[in-house]
Amino acid sequence: MKQRNIDPEKIDAILPQTQCGLCNYGGCMPYAKAIAEENAAINLCPPGGVTTLVKIAKLVNEDPAPFIPDMQKNSKPLVRAVIREDECIGCTKCIQACPVDAILGTGKLMHTVITDECSGCELCIKPCPVDCIDLVTLEDDTVISTEKSAQYRQRFYAREKRLKKLNTIEIENTSIIEKKNFIQEALLRAKQKKSS
Repeated sequence: MKQRNIDPEKIDAILPQTQCGLCNYGGCMPYAKAIAEENAAINLCPPGGVTTLVKIAKLVNEDPAPFIPDMQKNSKPLVRAVIREDECIGCTKCIQACPVDAILGTGKLMHTVITDECSGCELCIKPCPVDCIDLVTLEDDTVISTEKSAQYRQRFYAREKRLKKLNTIEIENTSIIEKKNFIQEALLRAKQKKSS
């Protein structure tokens, strides 16, 4: 199968940026790359619905008609997560799962969702051990706006950058600890050698 000659960023710009993974890719950009480089199906974005399907079809010069009935059936309404704060145990699992850093809280303290920042990805639901997160359907909106998509994309990449920096710090700290341990072990061996 021939690769589509389309910039994945153009496809990514069409996607709703919920980063939900319902397409079975690791987020919106991986799905966009799969469409552009691997000829992935154009109908795998339930949050984007028919609107996104039609826009992608136009961009890749493909007829969306065969996919529309399934997309109408499988598209998802726009939702936002809401934490029942009085039931939250502060485990931080939802915070770790949120791809757009829309959940605030800290260990053993109540968490809350910044509603305006929530992409509705639903990734916080499954890891919650006390099932204290509800999804509220947005009645006014049926399609994620371009502005909201840009906001979610920016928050996603800011989170990725933060996590990468944290990972680098952890690796550096681990390296420092390993070096200190190595030195301590060497000193101990030298001491033992001296005393024998």
